[in-house]
Amino acid sequence: MRVDNAAPPPRWRQGRLDDGIPPTLPAELVTILAADASVRIERIVSRGHASPPGFWYDQDEDELVLVVTGAAHLAIEGADVLALGPGDWVELPRHCRHRVEWTDPDRDTIWLAIFRR
Repeated sequence: MRVDNAAPPPRWRQGRLDDGIPPTLPAELVTILAADASVRIERIVSRGHASPPGFWYDQDEDELVLVVTGAAHLAIEGADVLALGPGDWVELPRHCRHRVEWTDPDRDTIWLAIFRR
């Protein structure tokens, strides 16, 4: 039986986490890879970037962050600074105050961040 009103095939996307990174990076590069009402997935590229002095993230979302390449130091309020490298991940519940203390200035630190509402 032939169905004339068949739905089109689902759209899919693909890419590489290291695509589209400019040679100079005056600020962190944030790219939303996927999002819907309950989740947002971002690629964040840092090259020597850190949170401004005295600034703390205090988000309304849970966040799982994974370092894909590079190196970073992440401060979590009330805890020791975490040294992160490729494959290291941290889950931060909403309103867990945190900041990026340091990222490697000589190579890209690529983060994969998953935010859940």
